[in-house]
Amino acid sequence: MRTAAILPVKRFPLAKQRLGESVADSLRLGLARAMVGDVLGALRDCAAIDATILVTSEQSVAAAASYIGATVVEDSAESGQSAAAELGVARALAGGFERVVCVPGDCPALDPDELTALLDRAGQGVTIVPDRHGSGTNALVLAPPDAISPSFGANSRARHQQLAAAVGVACRIEQPSSLLLDVDTGEDLATLRERLTGERSLAPRTRAVLGLPSPPRAPGARPEGRRAQASRAA
Repeated sequence: MRTAAILPVKRFPLAKQRLGESVADSLRLGLARAMVGDVLGALRDCAAIDATILVTSEQSVAAAASYIGATVVEDSAESGQSAAAELGVARALAGGFERVVCVPGDCPALDPDELTALLDRAGQGVTIVPDRHGSGTNALVLAPPDAISPSFGANSRARHQQLAAAVGVACRIEQPSSLLLDVDTGEDLATLRERLTGERSLAPRTRAVLGLPSPPRAPGARPEGRRAQASRAA
């Protein structure tokens, strides 16, 4: 099933405003940029993703995404995550994709293999990945891409379930650990720090911004190939 990942990204000065209560603006901006870079790299390395569609008006990340082969859709209206996801869905439909997965730019620990496994399990209809609190939506798999209209925000898990029920399409809940943690608040950031301390290879850009050491390579791991090196350059 040809699958496109849709990644909506706000302009960085507008991103992560709630983090401003806990961190300096310079860290907030650097963190937003680093997290998006890590998500782009993970999507590039995901075997089940045929294309990445970045929806943004942030020119710096658009340039990086183009460099690694992603499609960039201009989000001139900047009307929010749901509207941006709709722009991505429209581009995916125009490109003949049979499925989309909408992912956020603030889940830097995203594991490409875990995402592949999620997509392998997802059938026709709607698959929801909730946030760690269980009420929001961190990822949304739609097959076909217009199965329902994305409706992110507060209590979006229940809203997406209701939308699926209203049109009679199958709906399932999945909880891959690397997609459960998004970063909106100081508490989320503390949880991310704790998680990355125990990880071997995830989120290199976010680690660098947070001042976390790069973990040692797993025993017997092969050197990075060209694909991984290109992803890291984003």
